[in-house]
Amino acid sequence: MRLTPGRLLARLTIVPAVALAAWLLVAFPLLVVGQFTPLTGALLGGPAVIAALVFVPRWVPEPPEDDVPWWPVAAVVLITVAFAAVQLAYHGEALVIRRDPASYAQFTAWIAQHGSLPIPQDRDLIAGNDPAVGYGSLAYYEVGTDIWPQFLAGLPLILSVGYWIGDIPGMLLMAPLIGALGVLTFAGLAARLIGARWAPLAALILAVCQTQQWISRSTYSEIAAQVLMLGALALAFDASASKAPERASQPHALSRGTGLRDRWGATHALAGVAGLVFGLGLVVRIDAIRDLLPVVGFIALLLLARRSQALPMLAGLVLGLGYGFVAGFWLSKPYLDYLSDSLEPLLVLSAVVVVGAALATALLWRHGVPRTDRPSWLPTAVAVLAVLVVVALALRPLLFVQYGHGDEATGVYIGQVQEIEGLPVDPERTYEEMSLYWVSWYVGASTVLLATLGLAILLHRILRRREPRWVLPTMVLVWTVATTLLRPAITPDHPWASRRLIVLVIPAFILFAVWFVAWLARRFATELPASVGERPGAGRMAAAVVTAAGALVMLMPTAITAAGVMSYRSDIGTVAGTRDLCAALPEDASVLMVDGSAGNYMQLIRGMCGVPTARVLTDEVAVVDRVTAEIRERGRTPVLAASAPETLDRYVPSTTPKEHPFDVHSASDPSTLMEPPSGPWAFNGDVWIAVAG
Repeated sequence: MRLTPGRLLARLTIVPAVALAAWLLVAFPLLVVGQFTPLTGALLGGPAVIAALVFVPRWVPEPPEDDVPWWPVAAVVLITVAFAAVQLAYHGEALVIRRDPASYAQFTAWIAQHGSLPIPQDRDLIAGNDPAVGYGSLAYYEVGTDIWPQFLAGLPLILSVGYWIGDIPGMLLMAPLIGALGVLTFAGLAARLIGARWAPLAALILAVCQTQQWISRSTYSEIAAQVLMLGALALAFDASASKAPERASQPHALSRGTGLRDRWGATHALAGVAGLVFGLGLVVRIDAIRDLLPVVGFIALLLLARRSQALPMLAGLVLGLGYGFVAGFWLSKPYLDYLSDSLEPLLVLSAVVVVGAALATALLWRHGVPRTDRPSWLPTAVAVLAVLVVVALALRPLLFVQYGHGDEATGVYIGQVQEIEGLPVDPERTYEEMSLYWVSWYVGASTVLLATLGLAILLHRILRRREPRWVLPTMVLVWTVATTLLRPAITPDHPWASRRLIVLVIPAFILFAVWFVAWLARRFATELPASVGERPGAGRMAAAVVTAAGALVMLMPTAITAAGVMSYRSDIGTVAGTRDLCAALPEDASVLMVDGSAGNYMQLIRGMCGVPTARVLTDEVAVVDRVTAEIRERGRTPVLAASAPETLDRYVPSTTPKEHPFDVHSASDPSTLMEPPSGPWAFNGDVWIAVAG
């Protein structure tokens, strides 16, 4: 079969999701059994990825759009490469644990070097079971005699490839590359749903977006989750794609098929891969449970329609979710315990959805998928409702203010940020009522407006059975947008809070907005000539004006906000500081952290320097002396570490040499509450050490 531009674009844009899924499918069991090493990864994971990339793209059918030129393919590749180049140039070096990126980086460094979990405390190399010593730190839980990292293993398993290739710098450079793959994957989804000629515009808006750039510069889990979720939507599209022209009378994707026992072929394999990729999103982020609930409903609709793709998609989803639940409840159980107040209701809701979908399928089995175009007013009512919901979200900040973080430390931090910004100090304010405004900060109010109009028209057309290809994407995107904007459930400073939006929410707004511009341009191109007496070129010219105006009003505000992250690199100098710190420690060192910096640096010293590390739970000099003596009794060199030399002076004589190997003063991500971030804050990282006794 000839490789047309449309087919090449379709194949190319599923490669990221397929590659990540194939790697996770093999790498995760290796970690579970404690054999995640460069050798096993190369021998087992490498062939799995190669096999997936050889076979799965071949199953992708010819896209329904005819006569796709080469320029959209070239433009998408150029945007992806340019994005990767910019993010590589601006990538950060977050290794000191203050927020999630460094936590994931330390997680990666540990499993890449040791290939297993949990992390041993090495009590016998410090002070045994001395009650004055603790081993847990920020994002690393002390459980019995072990230490468990906070988050799920998906992203560290992917970043480990970079660590194996290029040590710490190689790991950090993986983030920009995965972020670029997210742009490429999004272009593929846009090409399938809107048209290949519109894919470059959609990809460019996402690539320019500040949040997409920001998360791609540090080791955030959202970059991998985005690739998997958007890629799964593209694969699901391919599993049911048809070259039949789209028209009102064509068979609907959810109308009755020929039977669940049809002979399986490429479309069924793609459906299984799509379900698997969806499910593996849970290995990366626990909140994927919420985002995947519409997929359960869609599979139920496929079953009612007697579509044989339902069974492989369900099987793939179950397998992927099985990986995710093992990742959560086995390797990250302390983290899930911490999230229990929000996770348990989500699990109950998930059970209700699964049971409800099963019961609905059984009850409606004889009748098939309910008609959504009857009564005739229903599609219009749903479209109007969608607009009203967006209006309500826009009016929400004018009507009330939301309170209650549920976490005292978060409230203290928000109060500090409010003081810095000169805002009224109101620590319990969550700013969740601002969620729609957050979206408008990063892609512009014009994009939000265009997306709202696009969604309303799409819903009307879907319910009238005229947009079958949009059924699953709309179910997933609308559900995720609604639930996320209703309750973002994140510390509300920016750009930090914007990470909650980047996996599906911001892509959804861009996708619906570009679809609306495309729909409007096509209407002008086809209907205007008839209204002006078949004047040659009138329709094409009007369509070009609509396209240019739409692109301009979406790109300009997005680019203006993006300037806020183009002036700095975060935490630069941390890699060199880490190397200096590790070099300064004796080979037989056992490190005691004696001040509040313990939470930030303990896992860095333990995991990247490879020495036993603990913190003293009291500032009593006699206790520190006792613990250092216990370390010496074990034939180790006790090293005290703190963020300031004055702290060390309390525990060692003034004549004791003190070193300052970790001395980093750099830019860091800012924290804003009422406006998008426009420049960096300062990061000051200091670790002083002294040999005790």
